[in-house]
Amino acid sequence: MTGATGAILGIKLLLALRRLQVEAYLILSHWAEETIKYETDYTPANVRALADHVYSIHDLGAPVSSGFFHADGMIVIPCSMKTLAGVNMGYCEDLITRAADVMLKERRRLVLAVRETPLSEIHLRNMLEVTRAGAVVCPTVPAFYTKPASIGEVVDQMVGRMLDLFGVETGDFSRWEGFERA
Repeated sequence: MTGATGAILGIKLLLALRRLQVEAYLILSHWAEETIKYETDYTPANVRALADHVYSIHDLGAPVSSGFFHADGMIVIPCSMKTLAGVNMGYCEDLITRAADVMLKERRRLVLAVRETPLSEIHLRNMLEVTRAGAVVCPTVPAFYTKPASIGEVVDQMVGRMLDLFGVETGDFSRWEGFERA
C-alpha cells in the first residue's frame, strides 16, 4: 500500500484475502500509514494484523525482493503516481518498487491500482510503459451499473474486480448481466 488516497481499498483487499484464506504479504509505505490514519478508523497496526506477513518498506533483503520467492502476483493498492513512476523506470528505491520489479522480470501478474485525477501526460506515459512491460493498470474507478448504495459497495466492487484478475472470486458484488430486454 502506498500513500495515494484510497487506503480503504487496500484494507478491504486484505480483509477479502483473509476471508478467502489467501496468504497475504504486506508492505506499507510511510505515507500509506499516514493515509490510513487520516482516511479510516484503522491504525497501521490494525492493518498489519490483517496480513499473514508484513515487511518494512526499507527491507530490501525481504523474501519478496527476490525472484526465487514464489508469489502468484502483486497488487499495489492504492498505487501512487510516485510508485508508478518508480516501477516504470525500474527504480527500486524501496521494497514496494523492488517487489514490483521482481513481478515484471519473472513475468508474474502485477496490478497497479492507480489513484489520481486528472491524469497528466507523464502519468499516461508511465501507465502505457508499465502495461507494455507486463503490468495491469487498474485505476480505482467505480462501476455504477451495480447501483451501489454505499461507498462500501463501491469499494467491494473495485476490490472484487482486482481479485478477478487473479481468478479469485469474492462474491462481494453484482456482475454486469447486460441490459434487460423487453
